[in-house]
Amino acid sequence: MASKMALKPGPLLNRYRHFFIGLFVVLLLSFAIVVVVHYLPTGVYERHRKVYQHISLDNLDRVPEVIIAADAPLSEGRNPHCSYYDCFNVYRCGHTGNNKIQVYVYPLRKYVDERDIPVGSKTSREFYFILQTILESKYYTPNPEEACILVPSIDTLNQNRFRVMETSSALASLPYWKDGENHLIFNMVPGGVPDYSTVVELSLGHAIVAGAGFSSWTYRMGFDVSLPVYSPVVTQLTPDTRHRFARPWLVVSSQINLHPEYERGLWHLAQDHSELLLLEACTGANQGNYSMRCRGKEVFQYPHVLQRAKFCLVIRGARLGQPTLLEALATGCVPVMCADSLVMPFQDVLDWKRAAVFVSEDDLGNLMEILTSVSDDRIAELQRQGSWLYEQYLSSVRAITLTTLDILNNRVFPQSARTYQDWNMPSDPMASKSPLFLQLTAPRSQGFTAVVLTYDRVESLFSLIQKLVKAPSLSKVLVVWNNQRKAPPHPSMWPKIGKPLKVIQTKENKLSNRFYPYEEIETEAILTIDDDIVMLTADELEFGYEVWREFPDRIVGFPSRTHVWDNATQQWKYESEWTNQISMVLTGAAFHHKYWSYLYTTSMPGNIKEWVDEHMNCEDIAMNFLVANVTSKAPIKVTPRKKFKCPECTNTEMLSSDLNHMMERSQCIDRFSSIYGSMPLQTVEFRADPVLYKDSFPEKLKRFNDIGSL
Repeated sequence: MASKMALKPGPLLNRYRHFFIGLFVVLLLSFAIVVVVHYLPTGVYERHRKVYQHISLDNLDRVPEVIIAADAPLSEGRNPHCSYYDCFNVYRCGHTGNNKIQVYVYPLRKYVDERDIPVGSKTSREFYFILQTILESKYYTPNPEEACILVPSIDTLNQNRFRVMETSSALASLPYWKDGENHLIFNMVPGGVPDYSTVVELSLGHAIVAGAGFSSWTYRMGFDVSLPVYSPVVTQLTPDTRHRFARPWLVVSSQINLHPEYERGLWHLAQDHSELLLLEACTGANQGNYSMRCRGKEVFQYPHVLQRAKFCLVIRGARLGQPTLLEALATGCVPVMCADSLVMPFQDVLDWKRAAVFVSEDDLGNLMEILTSVSDDRIAELQRQGSWLYEQYLSSVRAITLTTLDILNNRVFPQSARTYQDWNMPSDPMASKSPLFLQLTAPRSQGFTAVVLTYDRVESLFSLIQKLVKAPSLSKVLVVWNNQRKAPPHPSMWPKIGKPLKVIQTKENKLSNRFYPYEEIETEAILTIDDDIVMLTADELEFGYEVWREFPDRIVGFPSRTHVWDNATQQWKYESEWTNQISMVLTGAAFHHKYWSYLYTTSMPGNIKEWVDEHMNCEDIAMNFLVANVTSKAPIKVTPRKKFKCPECTNTEMLSSDLNHMMERSQCIDRFSSIYGSMPLQTVEFRADPVLYKDSFPEKLKRFNDIGSL
C-alpha cells in the first residue's frame, strides 16, 4: 500500500507543486523588472551622449526648437554676494562616493521667441568645444538627478552675440534651473557698450560664472571661476617656435584700441626707448586685418612678432580682459600685466607672480626702468613657468574647460584637492617637500582666521577686534569665551565690523581650548592671539601672515623666547626674548597651520595636554615642542616687536606677573623634553623684517610702513 501511495500524488503534494511554480514565476518577473529598470535609464542617457556626438557645428539647426514666451518669468539678477557656503547646494554632490563632481549638460535646443526670432546666434565653435569636452570628461553624468553641476547648452560666451532679456528667459525656462542653483555659465566677452561690464549681464540668480575679464569688484572669490580670454590666433603658431628666435626688443605693445591716455604715455616711452616696439592697427590695404600690426609703414605678422620680444605688455583696454595674455604666453613672451583690478585666469590656484610681471597703472611711465631691472636669469624663469602654465591650463578650449572643472572639484572635495605645488610646479621626483606635504607657498586668497582666547576682559577684547579687522587678509574672527560663570556680552554690544565674527563659549576653562580645531575655522592659517595684545598694527599682522605663507609648516609670530641648558642645575632653563637666539614663538600672537591644532588636540605625546590644562600654563611651549618634533625646524619671529603688555590691565590680572611664572616655564621645558625623550626645539639667529624697513626711502615705496620698533 505504501508503494501505491508513492506513485499517486495526493492533494497536499499538488498544492506544494503549485506554490513552488508560482514562486518561481514571481521571482522571474521581479528579476526582469529589475533588469529593465536598471538598463532602461542607462540606455536613455547613453542615447543623450550619442545625440551630442552626432551633432556637429554644421547641423545644429536640426535640434528641436523651444519657444520662449514674451512674458516668461526671469530669475533675479546675478547675486553679487554669493559664496560657496550660501549659494551652492553641496548636498547635490557626492552621491557616487568617489570624490568627484558629476556634471550634466542640457540637451542641445534652439530657442526662439514668439515671433520665431532666434534668441541667440548660432552656437560658436568655442562653446561647442566646451560642451564636447565636458561630455568626454571624467566628470560627465547623463543623469540630471545625480548631477552636482549643470551646464546649459545656451551659448553665452560672447554677450555681443545674444539678446540679454531673451537669453535670461531661456535660462529661466530650463527644467532644473531653480534660480540658477548649481548651474555653471561660461562667458569670455562680458558686457556691452558703452560701459563694458566685467561680468556677463544676464539674470543668473545663484548661478556660478566661469568668465573672463573679471574685476576684483565683480569676482565672487571661492564661487566664480576666472577664465582667460581665448584667442584663436594662437593656433597659427607652429609647435616649439617660441624658443627659437632671438628677441631684439625688450618689450612690445601690440594691443589696438587703447585708451588715448595710455596711447600717449606709450608713445612718449617709445620716443625715448628704442627697445620698446609700439604697434598699432594697420591702415590702408591691411586695415581690419587682426593678423597684422603696423609701426608707421612697417608691417608685422601677428602674433608671430611677439616671439621677438622678451616682455609683452597686457594693458587695460575698453574691456578689462584681453586676449593678448594668451597670445604672449603662447609665444614665450613674459606678460607684463598693467590692469590693476583684473582677476587673473584661475587666480584661485595659479600663482601668476611666477610667470608674469605686474606693473600698476600709475607706474606705466616707469615701465622701462622696471623691466630693465629684471635679470636674464629671472626672465628665463618667467618664460619657463609661463610656457608650462600655458601648456597645462590655457593652450586650448579643452584645457581651459577641464581646468575649470578641476577647480570646482577641488572646492567640493577639498580632502582630495590638488596642492599649490601640484598646480604651480612641474612634477619633479627630486623636489623637496614639507614633512607634512603642505604647499611650499600657501594661497593668498584664503586669508587667516583670528582665534582670540578671552575670559572677562571685554574692553580689551573689543579694542583688539577693531584692530584685527584692519588687516586685509583677515577672513574671520573666532572668539573663544573661556568663562563658564559669565555669559559673553549680548550681540548688540559687540563691535560692528565688516568681517564674520563668531563667539564660542567653552564648557571648561582650559588653555588648550585655543587650539581646538573648531569647524568654524575654514582657512588653513590661524592667528592665535590673546585678548590683551592690542598693540600690534595692521601692517605687522599682514606682514606676519605673508611670512607664514612662505613657511606654512612653521609657527610664525611676534613674541619669542629661547631655551638654554643650565650646567649648575643640570636642567633646561626658559629664557626671555632679549637674546640673539630664539627657539620658541609664543602663541599669544602667532600664525600656524590648522593641522597643528588638530594634532595638538588629538595626538599630543604623553599627558602634556592634560598637564597644561591642570596647571593653566605652558600651552604655547607645548605647541612649539609639537611642531619642532614633527618638522625639525625652528619657528620664525617677525618684526622687532618685543614688548607685549596689556596697558588696560592691572598686574594682578596678568598670568605672567606671577613670580613663579618663569620657574614654572623652565619646569615645563624640562618635563616636556623628558616625555619626548629628547630636545626637539631648534635654535636659530633669524628674524623676518620687511624689505626697506630700515632703509632711508620714501614711505610710498615701502609696503609695510607701520611696523613698531618694540
